Amino acid sequence: MRAVAIIPARGGSKRIPGKNVKLFAGRPMIGRSIELALRAGCFDRVVVSTDCDRIADIALGFGAEVPFVRPPALADDHTPMLSVVSHALASLGYQGNDLACCICATAPLLVAEDLLRGRAALVDSDADFSVSVTTFPFPIQRAVRVTASGRLAMFDPNSYLTRSQDLEETYHDAAQFYWGRARAFLEEQHIFGNGTIPVAIPRYRVQDIDTVEDWLKAEAMYKSLSELGLLDANRFSG
Repeated sequence: MRAVAIIPARGGSKRIPGKNVKLFAGRPMIGRSIELALRAGCFDRVVVSTDCDRIADIALGFGAEVPFVRPPALADDHTPMLSVVSHALASLGYQGNDLACCICATAPLLVAEDLLRGRAALVDSDADFSVSVTTFPFPIQRAVRVTASGRLAMFDPNSYLTRSQDLEETYHDAAQFYWGRARAFLEEQHIFGNGTIPVAIPRYRVQDIDTVEDWLKAEAMYKSLSELGLLDANRFSG
């Protein structure tokens, strides 16, 4: 069964300019995702989908393939991830029950074991996708909002007196990887639904990076986890 890693990385990030190639702990961010995919040993190919020459050059330097240039229509702020992966798979000739894994370019806390757990969960099931998720640190049933008059209001007032341990645990996208069957990606099926298996990642290894604050937090987490030997960079060094 063929398996390909697709790492989307466009050049037009606005909130953190050059985010995909910005130095993270001294190395280009995307390089970490590429190295991890190669080290995991479960992919026939590791491919970067980009519209940017600089990203392409760095990706090639880290050992990934860049066999096509992503068209401009798939490189704006509103392009869905599924469309990017679908385009890549169609360009590469993957189909049917071939496996694909979309790995986020900005996932420095991802470890190979989780990638392999995601693959196993998909292969051992009849699901279409397996995706990384993690728990919310605070019960979302207790979430509050600020009203137009500047006061607080609960999203779910019925949960006001419910003990937190009695509330249902909730999860969100960990933004690390999305395993799927090629046919499901090509059909752009809904990725968060009954056809998807969750792969739970501990919160201490999850940090999505959209803002400068996110970036600083991720660097601090990476440093601490590296010192504890809990990231692949330590396990594979030397």
